[in-house]
Amino acid sequence: MTTYVWDYLPEYEAEREDLLDAVDTVFRSGKLVLGPSVGGFEREFADYHGVAHCTGVDNGTNAVKLGLQALGVGPGDEVITVSNTAAPTVVAIDGTGATPVFVDIREQDFLMDTEQVAAAITPRTKALLPVHLYGQCVDMAPLRELADRHGLVILEDCAQAHGARHHGRLAGTMGDAAAFSFYPTKVLGAYGDGGAVITSDDEIDGDMRRLRYYGMEKTYYVVRTPGHNSRLDEVQAEILRRKLRRLDGYLAGRRTVAERYEQGLGDLADRGLLLPATNEGNDHVYYVYVVRHPRRDEIIEALKRYDISLNISYPWPVHTNSGFAHLGYGTGSLPVTERLAGEIFSLPMYPSLPAGLQDKVISAVREAVLAL
Repeated sequence: MTTYVWDYLPEYEAEREDLLDAVDTVFRSGKLVLGPSVGGFEREFADYHGVAHCTGVDNGTNAVKLGLQALGVGPGDEVITVSNTAAPTVVAIDGTGATPVFVDIREQDFLMDTEQVAAAITPRTKALLPVHLYGQCVDMAPLRELADRHGLVILEDCAQAHGARHHGRLAGTMGDAAAFSFYPTKVLGAYGDGGAVITSDDEIDGDMRRLRYYGMEKTYYVVRTPGHNSRLDEVQAEILRRKLRRLDGYLAGRRTVAERYEQGLGDLADRGLLLPATNEGNDHVYYVYVVRHPRRDEIIEALKRYDISLNISYPWPVHTNSGFAHLGYGTGSLPVTERLAGEIFSLPMYPSLPAGLQDKVISAVREAVLAL
């Protein structure tokens, strides 16, 4: 049996009755678009984070794009972010007409090197977009100080950090707004696509609600500027409502798997295998369990013999993609990002990963590393 990096089927079997009831609840409600399930999820997700507002949208990419637009980002502006992220982060910036500007990452945690941000600010800079990558938060204090000093806005990309905390504060509550994805693999994942933007600013939320509904406040009347058709689906919203109640349990399950990996693989650092480091003040949620080894490709090839499928997040930094060649970042422009892209890989990680499969992964990785 293949061991996958992610598998939803064990979770589905455990939660099947509740999930099917969620679907039935929506179908019997008489309201299939922007109905009680979307409204209920928005209230409950906002309450979970202790913020005033949540606007559900159709996917995480549009959560970033519309979130930036609601913050006033548009053509001619620059948005500072990182290249070590999923391409949708940068695709969303591009979709607003703004220009992505990259800073390098920190070697110890793969997160934005906030010490490089000040030098990247220009008169065109409008927003900072930290990516809370792999399950833990960027150091937000220096970004908040820079934003306040230069009159910038902050949109947190929380697609990989549902429930993560930074000095006690939840990811998504430290900027002006925050974008979330509910793609099925996420810590809080739907059974399809979905996303949301949270904020405590009434004006930002008002703009978000117009932008996700063509720019309308009332049916058929576009206010101020045209928007998009970007509504969170009722069925996905009802599923997310049910799963939100179990989110803390999902987090505990992920941390248990991470502890098993630490116990089983932690002694291989002297053989070049480096496990995830949790920064002081952070509560890691292990969206993915990213490890490093200079001979990564040999390890991945060796693990195929054990029918273990691994993932690389991400093998090609965004600035090296031909679709973003126009940004002008040549090879060597982000040296840490580029070097780590050749060393990182993800071990299987999801809260319902069976203990036997965890043992299989640990045993196989140990054998592959020790054989190098």
